[in-house]
Amino acid sequence: MNTSNQEPTLAARVAALPKLPMLELWALWDKYFPSRPSHHHRGYVEGRVAYKLQEEALGGLKTEVRQQLIRIGEAQSKMSTRKTSDIRIVPGTVLVREHANREHRVIALADSGFEYEGKRFKSLSAVARQITGTQWSGPVFFGLIKTERRAK
Repeated sequence: MNTSNQEPTLAARVAALPKLPMLELWALWDKYFPSRPSHHHRGYVEGRVAYKLQEEALGGLKTEVRQQLIRIGEAQSKMSTRKTSDIRIVPGTVLVREHANREHRVIALADSGFEYEGKRFKSLSAVARQITGTQWSGPVFFGLIKTERRAK
């Protein structure tokens, strides 16, 4: 039973998502995610928000479990997958890249993020996009991964 001074249960909060006006659902999305998805399918938004509500209340998956699930999924999938690189950047590392006649310095942070010009970024790709204005692989842009150029 829920009295007026108690928070709704986790189950009640998740069950209420389909009934929420879209503006309230987006407010929850914005609380848990840094940006909105490219598509606005309500079922997708509800599912992701429901997961985040549960993760916040019950705790997320351990890193080892998440990695094991990824390996199982890749092994069972019929889709070709791109292998993630094993690049590990030590916090405090300063990455330097010259672009458009300017030197750009990025600092690796302890929380797996990056700092560039006083702003925090979740990925090197986001930093590369900020610098160039176009989509880039951050590790490629900063020279951490070599790419093969095909001759035309």
